[in-house]
Amino acid sequence: MPYRLTTMNNPQISVIVPVYNAEKWLRRCVDSILAQTFTDFELLLIDDGSTDGSPSICDEYAGKDSRVRVFHKSNGGVSPTRNLGIVNPVGGGGYF
Repeated sequence: MPYRLTTMNNPQISVIVPVYNAEKWLRRCVDSILAQTFTDFELLLIDDGSTDGSPSICDEYAGKDSRVRVFHKSNGGVSPTRNLGIVNPVGGGGYF
């Protein structure tokens, strides 16, 4: 399955969050990151083929906040998912 990117110009850092069937906790995680007082970042949500509501939650946040970018991929495990985040940041450095 090809990667799909849902929409920041030059953020200072990139926060990378691998997502797999995290529907129960995902909103709390994303809300916590977006509520930080430091705002010059992009949030990369990398969906690793979730079969619950996680993909639509990721897309919902991308539609509400321009700092959020979403990648959807077929399930491949945490390492390939993190790697996808590492090769796609716009920010100066990536953080998990």
